[in-house]
Amino acid sequence: MKEGIQTAKRPAVESKPRWLNRNVVGMGLTSFLSDVGHEMVTTLLPGFLAVLGVSAAALGVVEGVADSVSSFVKLGSGWISDRFGHRKPMAVGGYLLTAVSNGLFALAHGWPLVLAARTLGWFGRGFRTPLRNALLAASVPEEARGRAFGFERAGDTLGAIVGPLLAVGLLAYFHPHASDPSSPFRNVFWLTLIPALGSVLTFSILIREKPSARSPMKFWATLNAMPGPFRRFLVGVGIFGVADYARTLLILAATQLLTVAHGVEYAAQIAGLLYVGHNLSYAGFSYPVGALSDRLGRRGLLTLGYVAGALASLGFMAAFLWQVQSLIFLLLLFGLAGFSIAAEDALENALTADLVGDPLRGTAFGVLGTVNGVGDLVASVVVGVLWTALSPVAAFAYATVLMGLGAVVLYRVR
Repeated sequence: MKEGIQTAKRPAVESKPRWLNRNVVGMGLTSFLSDVGHEMVTTLLPGFLAVLGVSAAALGVVEGVADSVSSFVKLGSGWISDRFGHRKPMAVGGYLLTAVSNGLFALAHGWPLVLAARTLGWFGRGFRTPLRNALLAASVPEEARGRAFGFERAGDTLGAIVGPLLAVGLLAYFHPHASDPSSPFRNVFWLTLIPALGSVLTFSILIREKPSARSPMKFWATLNAMPGPFRRFLVGVGIFGVADYARTLLILAATQLLTVAHGVEYAAQIAGLLYVGHNLSYAGFSYPVGALSDRLGRRGLLTLGYVAGALASLGFMAAFLWQVQSLIFLLLLFGLAGFSIAAEDALENALTADLVGDPLRGTAFGVLGTVNGVGDLVASVVVGVLWTALSPVAAFAYATVLMGLGAVVLYRVR
């Protein structure tokens, strides 16, 4: 044994935690499965209600009530999670409520149970969303949040593509063997339980929650404690939001523009394919725009997303003014709208995580969700009223101006 010889120890090399970890993959897969089930229901719901003899006005009430419940429950669930410091169990409960609601549609014979099922499903979606976002933000390094949120949104949007295709295919399969007109719809609603319950299991098994600090503050005190930059950020989000109309209005716009040349039935089919193009754009841009924001900064890219939304609205305004029926032009507008919502969904969440830390982050995501929910409701109502009372040109002009103003306000936030 040689003495006096000391072996030099190599300094430990610190390795940064990977952003594409178990939690990120688990949340992306959970969002995919959950949205497959949700979009299967959404695709078939109007036809199911028509078979039951339920009016379009009742459908509007159902969607309006459900969307409002989802918006406001986000605020409460985020604050509750900050108070208790444990978000995973409550998030699993939210996914479970949504899954159960899918099965209730199969039992409905009129609009009251449809309203109850839709409200329960959207309650679950609203309850879980701030909790999932807070868990996701805590699962990755700060410099990788854009990639993580973009990955999760890409999974969700892939579900929005697969879900409608599955729903239409299954409906066509069950239709020849139907004992009554509603039974094919009911069969598909039962099958939506498979991806919906799969999302519950995926989240339960794959997601690991790190201990987080608890906020001792009461509800209003928590809201008052939100940082100033986050409040200013919400002003831009809110202005853009009151012009961010439902994407079904894009489908309606394309249908009306193409009806003269193709007839209403064929025009509706083309418009549906254009919407698939919108969702492909949404899915394709979600991860790249998030990853790019980790390198270049989020505010500028989110502003660009808002500008893309304004340009899409401007394009539809021009299409109605000059009766443009070019499919390439319309596909470009749908693609711009898809890019806009990809930037909006990925970067608004990532920016919220940057601006607000634990233990207030759950409440912050709840506030963001509520601002967006109220904005969506106002935008769809105002754009719809302007469309009906004046013209589609007036509706899209309103959207163009407010979206552009939201982009300016956001760009000036420091």
